[in-house]
Amino acid sequence: MKHIVRAFVVVLVLTGVAATTQTSNASAKKKVVASRVSMLPVPTCAPSDPNACGMKGR
Repeated sequence: MKHIVRAFVVVLVLTGVAATTQTSNASAKKKVVASRVSMLPVPTCAPSDPNACGMKGR
């Protein structure tokens, strides 16, 4: 059981190192573009709300 837990921890560490490497290699100048309309965020407030969920200025 001890070996299984240690192997799992090693796998998690290696996965974290790989993810960190990929993130640091990514360019900060790239823009994220929605490729499909279904990927765009859906508003949860009614369009007729005069306060617009508190997003409008006072």
